[in-house]
Amino acid sequence: MAHVLIIDDDKAFCDVLYHAAKRMEHEVRCTPVLRDGLMVARFGDFDVVFLCVRMPDGNGLDVLPKILEAPSSPEVIIISDAGDPDEAELAIKSGAWDYINRPSSEKAIALPLVRALQYRAKKVPIEPYVTLKKETFEGIVGNSPQIKNCLEVVAQAADSDTTVLITGETGTGKELFAWAIHNNSARADKNFVVVDCAALPETLVESTLFGHERGAFTGAEKGRDGLITQADGGTLFLDEVGELPFSLQKTFLRVLEELRFRPVGGRREIESDFRLIAASNRDLDDVARRKLFRKDLLFRLRSFTIELPPLRERTEDIEHIVKHHAAQLCREYGLQRKEFSPEFFHVLLSGYDWPGNVRELVNALERAIVSARHEPMLFPRHLPTDIRAKMARTSVGDGDVGTREPKGTVYSKETLPGLQELREAAIAEVEKSYLTKLMSLTRGNIKEACRISGLSRSRLYDLLKKHHVSTSG
Repeated sequence: MAHVLIIDDDKAFCDVLYHAAKRMEHEVRCTPVLRDGLMVARFGDFDVVFLCVRMPDGNGLDVLPKILEAPSSPEVIIISDAGDPDEAELAIKSGAWDYINRPSSEKAIALPLVRALQYRAKKVPIEPYVTLKKETFEGIVGNSPQIKNCLEVVAQAADSDTTVLITGETGTGKELFAWAIHNNSARADKNFVVVDCAALPETLVESTLFGHERGAFTGAEKGRDGLITQADGGTLFLDEVGELPFSLQKTFLRVLEELRFRPVGGRREIESDFRLIAASNRDLDDVARRKLFRKDLLFRLRSFTIELPPLRERTEDIEHIVKHHAAQLCREYGLQRKEFSPEFFHVLLSGYDWPGNVRELVNALERAIVSARHEPMLFPRHLPTDIRAKMARTSVGDGDVGTREPKGTVYSKETLPGLQELREAAIAEVEKSYLTKLMSLTRGNIKEACRISGLSRSRLYDLLKKHHVSTSG
């Protein structure tokens, strides 16, 4: 006998599903509002939850993650009257077992329930991520459900030898997760070789990856092993794999499938038993649609996928991240541990969206610690000006579209920047916005970007670096 929860305000549908489940000798409970349904799911022991998308008190997809976190970890079947493809994709990516249009017959209603219970009965429990080595958690900090889910996937990936694709915005920690997979795998005692595809000159990519023989090209005075050879027995991490030249992708796909390749200028093939982990901050599906990335290579990379959440979607981790890295930074600078004013975390949690994610947060924290130096407590005043300026704009009702700060907040003298600082921050914000749009419109074409902007190549690169804007847009 299974336990079923129905969260739906359609009484007729609930009655049909209720009687269908009862005939299968399952216990059923119904609730017509999300608020009550979420509470019942948290404190009950349910195997399957039918969750309607459009409810009187909100959208079912908004509470889906919380229902999945319930102690019984139920399978959730999303019920929709709209049949929206985008909605269906979001539901599955958020962890739903299935997404179905509202069935009209009892048989059509019962079938998804039967399949979900069959799946649940045969599902192998995920190995808890707590089995990961403790050094895994030195860089990956957080207790949010999103991070816990990612760590569970790390544990699964580490227990296999399949190719892994890690996706996520810049600064979300893709290399940290790649290293965690390697360090917890059977290859942990071998090399972890990092290749930044975005930083490799196109003319040197092939020789860098595959190596070359002496005399293979001008300047090749002696032979050299490539990074794939160095990764033999270990892991090759291709960061920003979307930047891999299209002309080389077919060759690399063959290497990935056969684990054999020929160095530049070489006469014979050599072998390398490497495991591939790739990462990208780009939408590779979109890149493939524009015929800049091979679909067959993308399919091969997606044997196992980890999607890292942006920091703005796991703000409950910010305090943990700050305290962890503050202690490390104080040790590095030979300083006493810092205390934090309440306003300090208030700014971090609600005054900024952290587009650069964890990397930007840690960089801002380091600048704050350097600014405070021997002062025992960190205040918002110690944070970078652009972050404080965003807070100030909200406080005066500027209506900045990107902000999440509630209006009406009371600020102290420590939180409000000087006029010159505010002016510089506003200019920096406009510059960054312009550069981001420029790179998007030109698709990273520097020559075209210089023509449109009127900037010299060197000045453009300086600004891109200053504002941490990627040429990929």
